[in-house]
Amino acid sequence: MKNKHHRQLPPTDAHATADQRRRASGANALHVVPPDGPTGAVVDDSVPAWVKRRVLLLNATFEPLTALPMRRAVVLLVCNKADVIHDDPEGPYIRSADFSVQVPSVIRLRTFVRVPYRARVPMTRAALMHRDRFRCAYCGSKAETVDHVIPRSRGGEHSWENCVACCAPCNHRKADKLLTELGWTMRAQLVPPKGPHWRLLASTKELDPSWLAYLGEGAA
Repeated sequence: MKNKHHRQLPPTDAHATADQRRRASGANALHVVPPDGPTGAVVDDSVPAWVKRRVLLLNATFEPLTALPMRRAVVLLVCNKADVIHDDPEGPYIRSADFSVQVPSVIRLRTFVRVPYRARVPMTRAALMHRDRFRCAYCGSKAETVDHVIPRSRGGEHSWENCVACCAPCNHRKADKLLTELGWTMRAQLVPPKGPHWRLLASTKELDPSWLAYLGEGAA
């Protein structure tokens, strides 16, 4: 029998109740006011920084769940499904005819969500960089790429136990050689990371500093 206190993930806009749709009726007509006026900071030549902004979503137990687009985060707040945990004085405002809210950095669900258990964290470039703290596994300088300790050309696997963050000079010098052939040693043991927050780190490279308290040591 299902625990009455456990609920599924918050419904998407398509499955929301009529009351929730009315309360979030401005979602499709929300107007975003950038933090620095009409343009805001720029990520690249054409995309303002606030367009790519994400908000950390916590479970009712403060376990990190995912990084939401800011519009979806505001809808959860308007529908009274989540509460603000950390404000962001520099965040953009989202306005409609009925309300105005500054996009926060961290929000928390009001009801508990049961997350399916997955034993192994998927290995992505972002997660690998976080595990190795953006430092080259061979020399300790700033990492720029990913290297296979045992080259794939020599039977190495693409796995947590055989991949490391690496700087460009070390990657070039190592090429398809083994560490024993170069006389190199590893700076740390290669192990798969563990913990629910690593699923978020696997898909998010840039982290808001206010998130770190909820993401464990691997995010520091």
